[in-house]
Amino acid sequence: MTSVLVRLKLALLRNGLRQSAGRRAAYIASLLAAALVGALQLLGLILLHGNAHAATVGIPLTTLLALGWAVLPLFFPSGDETLDPTRLAMLPLRPDPLVRGLLVASLVGIGPLFTLSLAFGAAYAVAHGAAGAVVAVLAVPLTVLTCVALARTVAAANIRLLTSRKGRDLAVLSGLVIAVGAQLVNFGVQRLGAAGGVDALDPVAKVLGWIPPASAIAAVDAASKASYGTALAQLALCAAALLTLLTLWRRALTRLMTAPDGSTIEAATPGRRRTGTRRRHLLPEGRTGTVMERSLRYVWRDPKTKAAWVTSLAIGLIVPVFNALQGTGTVYFACFASGMLGIQMYNQFGQDTSAFWMVAMTIASPKDAYTELRARAYALLLITLPYATLVTVITTAMLNAWPDLPEVLGLSYALLGAMLATGAWTSARFPYSIPQEGYKNVAPGQAGLAWISIFGGMVAAALICTPVLALTITLHATGSASWTWILLPIGAAYGAASTFLGLRLAAPRTSNRLPEILLAVSKG
Repeated sequence: MTSVLVRLKLALLRNGLRQSAGRRAAYIASLLAAALVGALQLLGLILLHGNAHAATVGIPLTTLLALGWAVLPLFFPSGDETLDPTRLAMLPLRPDPLVRGLLVASLVGIGPLFTLSLAFGAAYAVAHGAAGAVVAVLAVPLTVLTCVALARTVAAANIRLLTSRKGRDLAVLSGLVIAVGAQLVNFGVQRLGAAGGVDALDPVAKVLGWIPPASAIAAVDAASKASYGTALAQLALCAAALLTLLTLWRRALTRLMTAPDGSTIEAATPGRRRTGTRRRHLLPEGRTGTVMERSLRYVWRDPKTKAAWVTSLAIGLIVPVFNALQGTGTVYFACFASGMLGIQMYNQFGQDTSAFWMVAMTIASPKDAYTELRARAYALLLITLPYATLVTVITTAMLNAWPDLPEVLGLSYALLGAMLATGAWTSARFPYSIPQEGYKNVAPGQAGLAWISIFGGMVAAALICTPVLALTITLHATGSASWTWILLPIGAAYGAASTFLGLRLAAPRTSNRLPEILLAVSKG
């Protein structure tokens, strides 16, 4: 069975590359990129051979690699067709041979080759003497097998989630996780440099040396230092982790092959009560409450809308907080939260896609359009207003700049109101479609509309905020900093007035351009 599954893996890979030239180009580019990065890492680790900090670098690097193997299957379940064992559910296969065959088949690919180069380099960097070489021969394949088994176990345990709508939500959010992870790595490197270099990682490496599969690399280091008991314990720990993962993987496969899924179980249990009515009572009555509930459901259920919101929420917090942690920030960075969240008001009708025709059927006058836009703005404010306030308070507390809190809150509220105003107007003037499939956020041929809508609206919002910004500068320039507290009520009132005026101006345009809007948002 093992040879059959390996040939199946190769056939799937070969047939996938035959589907299109774009897919072949993407695979070749990925292969070249992985080979280049792997070769550079291998060269760097080889050069570390004999260095006192070789283990300090190799062990955390192996841990980071294992973390990637554990997380990536959750975000890219469609990257490997053999990750879904339910495709074999109708075949008379026993779990033990299936686990062995899938494990060997999993060693075919770019990821295992990259892992092998890194594990070999980490082991070579810390290996000294005959004992270290012998342990390294065992540690390298053990590390690779543990990483692959970890990915397979995670995928098998979550495969039904990954193939559901929530799983697709995870895939859409993968870019956010990568962006946040890059910020964390950047912050960690900067803090590491400030703490005195690689020496600060020594305690971390000692702890990670007892966590598989990094414990296998740590065993090589221990054997090289004649700590044979420690080396044996760390090597045995990694082997035990591999056996545990294989056992959990076997149980997950057995459950997938025998247990019924959602297609054979009644979707709704008798007597289940719906909570929608209870949630509905928390919102206003009439059209306003209905539109607010629809908008909030989009945020929670639509993958593209959810990804946009989560990205804005995360980046709106990361930018001011990380700059404050690095000691290079200012309290005014807190306005970044209002700016990121205010973008969600742009292209309101494009989020509806072709379903906007049902909304258009209910708009018969500018008054109806105003009510529709106002309710959408209310739904945004339910999230954006408290979140922008929270980010401002957190940034102020981290910088210990409490006297600046009122003016920064006023600026944030004014900016948020201006972006809601320009977002409502550009939604009616420059609507564009958002494709529901894939990772594109703009339909082909509408990129110009998107640029004009978002960046043009942001420039307009900045111009609208000019009076409040000018007042802030004037108070500081004239030595009247004690009066900056008035910016809080002024900014809040100015933001509210900007939103009201923007909605009033956008309502008649929306009512008069319904056919054009419907045509534009339905192109995707």
